[in-house]
Amino acid sequence: MTTEVAVIAGAGSGLSASLARLLTREGLRVVLAARDIAKLDPLIAETGAEPIATDVSDPASVENLFAAADKLGRLSIAVFNASGRVRGPIAELDPESVRQALMVGAFGGFLVGQQAARRLLARGSGSILFTGASASVKGFANSAGFAMPKFGLRGLAQSMARELAPKNIHVAHFVIDGGIASASRPSSAETPDRWLSPDAIAETYLAIHRQHRSAWTWEVELRPWVESF
Repeated sequence: MTTEVAVIAGAGSGLSASLARLLTREGLRVVLAARDIAKLDPLIAETGAEPIATDVSDPASVENLFAAADKLGRLSIAVFNASGRVRGPIAELDPESVRQALMVGAFGGFLVGQQAARRLLARGSGSILFTGASASVKGFANSAGFAMPKFGLRGLAQSMARELAPKNIHVAHFVIDGGIASASRPSSAETPDRWLSPDAIAETYLAIHRQHRSAWTWEVELRPWVESF
């Protein structure tokens, strides 16, 4: 039996960790891509995931990531969680920092999406999932350096969904409209479920991956019950 592989690009301790745990439980071999894979050691020990040092803004690095994943099995799902973020007044933003945010958050999504699409088209099925944010649809003040890559990533996902859905490849974009719970951002009795649970988000990603193709979703908005919209 061929091993089913999930690639998570931009892996960290939050949503990516929840996805790694869930997909491992579901029987997939998980590949975790990050610039600094040493930070993933506890998660790797827990899940048995394969770490691959990757710069998502570099074509050769992303190509190497998927080539390594090919050796483990057959790609089934690719998740792009990497993000570039620069905040500050537009008149004061550092151009190089903004350029790097665009390279990571938008161009990186293109590189990961392209490599995944090539493999899933050859297979004839699979999912490519992109993680967005409130800034994907709302450009806030002092957030041009974050809105630009997020808007770009959403446009990429929408274009890919229209192109690849008729070829049985499911592409979806997730608007995470709120903060994700973490050790530094816990819920409390006064504000229960104030933050999005990363485990709950991961369950939604898996549900989208498993959707019947007669009723595919290209975009999902997720927010806590107390978040305004």
